[in-house]
Amino acid sequence: MSKNVRVVVDAMGGDNAPGEIVKGALQALETQKNLTIVFVGRKKPLEAELKKYAYEAGRVETVFAEEVIEMSEPPVAAIKHKKDSSIVVGLKMLKNGEADAFVSAGSTGAVLAGGQLIVGRLGGVSRPPLAPLIPTSTGVSLLIDCGANVDARASWLVQYAKMGSIYMKHVVGIEKPRVAIVNIGAEDEKGNALVKETIPLLRACPELNFTGSIEARDIPYGRADVIVCEAFVGNVILKLFEGTCSMLMREVKKTLLGSFRSKLGAVLIKPALKKTLTNFDASQYGGAPMLGLKGLVVKTHGSSKAVEVKHSVIQCVNFSRQNINEKISRQLSAGTSAE
Repeated sequence: MSKNVRVVVDAMGGDNAPGEIVKGALQALETQKNLTIVFVGRKKPLEAELKKYAYEAGRVETVFAEEVIEMSEPPVAAIKHKKDSSIVVGLKMLKNGEADAFVSAGSTGAVLAGGQLIVGRLGGVSRPPLAPLIPTSTGVSLLIDCGANVDARASWLVQYAKMGSIYMKHVVGIEKPRVAIVNIGAEDEKGNALVKETIPLLRACPELNFTGSIEARDIPYGRADVIVCEAFVGNVILKLFEGTCSMLMREVKKTLLGSFRSKLGAVLIKPALKKTLTNFDASQYGGAPMLGLKGLVVKTHGSSKAVEVKHSVIQCVNFSRQNINEKISRQLSAGTSAE
């Protein structure tokens, strides 16, 4: 029998809290038998939202925290001073072993700062990266780092590659994940100083299936399973990817509904088109795990709707049951100590 997984959900984080947050987490509860949800947030709005749904009371808990860290607040200062915020209370529960994972759509900076300051890094991990799954024409790829460490060292990128490979193998099920580093060309002599320094280090890792450099235009075609870069590059790729997908979906729908003839055609192709568009909907893959912490922290978009929250919680269940942190710790603790 699978172990029970306890996921703390920040009910006050994001643009659509607490409504979409509560809805999505409860939807995840319906699909996972051995799952307990712990909502953290303000008492009145949280209780009012929970009254709208029928659920197994024994599998849902509430912990009240009356402060909320706003998106505009300095992250480190907010973590230090707002001790009764949903983010701080939830992360402390994770640190104290009262939960297996923490999910938030709240302030990215606060979640990242709290992850390191409160939960702490695994032994051997230099800097924990954010690593979202992005849809491609062949499935999904892991983009690592997309927002945690804007400036990085070559040794950190090597760790990202190792952590990403472990995640893709044990959570996604790819036996030998192809690892590539983002570059402006396929040749090893191209790139900035960081990329040039990192490439030989990646090639020297026998545990990695390193395939070389990948250009941004090849990412949507799924030509690598783990895409390694520093967070500045990764965040630009992620935002452009999301914006392009959203724009294309909108334009396709506008074209299909533009005339009577196109509407008739839309009826005929609707099933196939819906399946294709769904494959490129990033919300179905959950949020971005912050790999390398002592507990699992998952950051979802600030604009997350229920479907992304649902898949983020399910993502936590899969991560926990595969003991990803133990696998990362074993591999990285044998390497260079944290810088």
